[in-house]
Amino acid sequence: MKVRGLLIDLDGVLYVGNQPIQGAREAIEYLSEKRYQFRFISNTTRKCRKTIAGQLSAMGFGIPEESIFTPPRAAIAYMKSTGRDHFHLLTTGDVDQDFVYAGVRDDSEKTDFVIVGDAGEALTYRSLNSAFRLLMNGAELIALENDRYWMAHDGLSLSAGPFVSALEFATGKKAIVVGKPSKPFFDLALRDMGLLPGEVAMIGDDIYTDVGGAQQAGMTGILVRTGKFRQQVLQDSMVRPDTILDSIAQLQEIL
Repeated sequence: MKVRGLLIDLDGVLYVGNQPIQGAREAIEYLSEKRYQFRFISNTTRKCRKTIAGQLSAMGFGIPEESIFTPPRAAIAYMKSTGRDHFHLLTTGDVDQDFVYAGVRDDSEKTDFVIVGDAGEALTYRSLNSAFRLLMNGAELIALENDRYWMAHDGLSLSAGPFVSALEFATGKKAIVVGKPSKPFFDLALRDMGLLPGEVAMIGDDIYTDVGGAQQAGMTGILVRTGKFRQQVLQDSMVRPDTILDSIAQLQEIL
């Protein structure tokens, strides 16, 4: 495979829960030794980039914060491009800190955007209804990601996508998706590497958002059989990965 750079998903590719996938650290070290360009592009919306970098460090990955691309970065760029940055954020964890660092603010008194990510237990009738009312009063809907599910430490768990769909159905509005498989999100990382889509491969455990999204953006799509990978989902999908690996540990075999 002739590529100059790689985009690498985090959860399900490098680790599951707080456990690194066997051989993942060695794979990243190999990329560094061979001087490949690579960035980490994730739909994780529960943690800010600083927290993610710290978590990776605790697992033995020396990955700097600036190499990590998550949906809040794309959402902030989108809001600033419109000249409007008052938003209501429906997420959990400390992902709100990415917005604080960027100088934009959660302001339910004057809401231009309702931003929805993986909110876990914070996704209640009350929180969804509050978001619904803001949308019906004129706010636009931004989905930090639109995944159906992800692999948590205790098993498959619903992600933001089902709840974004519920708000779309209730309001008749279409969400602006800023995470994978949004092409502008991929483009942020590509520009940072200074590479064209045809020079880059995306490695992920999601046949749709990782592989399908990358292929639609002009990149090579590599699927790994770790994380939330399910053989039946692969068989039922119209998306056909360019390459399938048992795990990222096999990466050097195809480069």
